[in-house]
Amino acid sequence: MPAHPDSAPAGVIHDIGYRHYDGDRLGRAAITRALFWHSLRGAYGLGRSARSKILPMSLFAIMCIPAFIIAVIANVGALNLSDLPLPYERYVITTQGVLTIFLAAQAPQSVSRDLRFKTVPLYFSRPLERVDYIGAKFAAMSAAMFILIGVPLLIMYIGALLAEFSVVTHSREVAVALLGAAVFAIVLSGIGLLIASMTPRRGFGVAAIITVLALSYGAVTSLQGILRYAQNDPTAAGWLGLFSPVTLVDGLQMWVFDTTSSAVAPPPGTVGGIGFVLVTFVLIGACWGLLNLRYRKVSI
Repeated sequence: MPAHPDSAPAGVIHDIGYRHYDGDRLGRAAITRALFWHSLRGAYGLGRSARSKILPMSLFAIMCIPAFIIAVIANVGALNLSDLPLPYERYVITTQGVLTIFLAAQAPQSVSRDLRFKTVPLYFSRPLERVDYIGAKFAAMSAAMFILIGVPLLIMYIGALLAEFSVVTHSREVAVALLGAAVFAIVLSGIGLLIASMTPRRGFGVAAIITVLALSYGAVTSLQGILRYAQNDPTAAGWLGLFSPVTLVDGLQMWVFDTTSSAVAPPPGTVGGIGFVLVTFVLIGACWGLLNLRYRKVSI
């Protein structure tokens, strides 16, 4: 016969010594900010092992060294320079290989590891929502890329001021270059995170990001050179710039901010400039939308 309820063993709650939390319980905004700072620090290996800091810090140093050399050259009196050897807005194109490697290494670190170790459902536990997670990761990666581009530009700017170049001119030029750097950071981060989110394997993400950015830039610039110089068709060459993220943002930067183009062929006229601006915003929106669609499939 079944045991009488009174004879069943009583449950016991054991106090195993965990400290009780009596502080404020913060909501979505605070969690999102914490995830942003954690992801931004992680992009440079801060708060992680020494081994994790080697690559991002090395790439940061590599990005800054040319800017420091340019600043030193500008201050060599024997050269009698009246301006910097390299315009601010062309620094991204010159160093885009380093940017590609940094993005390929850190975008998978930001999202692929969460997918691989199945920690994403823990983030999506309330009150954090999917859009908060995506926004924090997108903002952190964009900020990391902006720092990587912006610090060398500021080094060049300080060098220009020490060389007693025009303060007004260089202040305007570096401000415009920093705006362009922000657009570069957002576009490249969106593409990198979208590709990295497709696979939990970090190595696959690294290879895919390098392949997409390097091949698109190499193919577009090669075809632009053929069309512009061999076929004498600069208009068609200019439109080809839409098919590489680097040349796309460079064309936007040139048309909107009236800067020097670093691409083989600039946007073809006013219509081309408007097209470059529209495609840039469509690309950013597409990356955001596809990231949200991707994370809808990650179950809680």
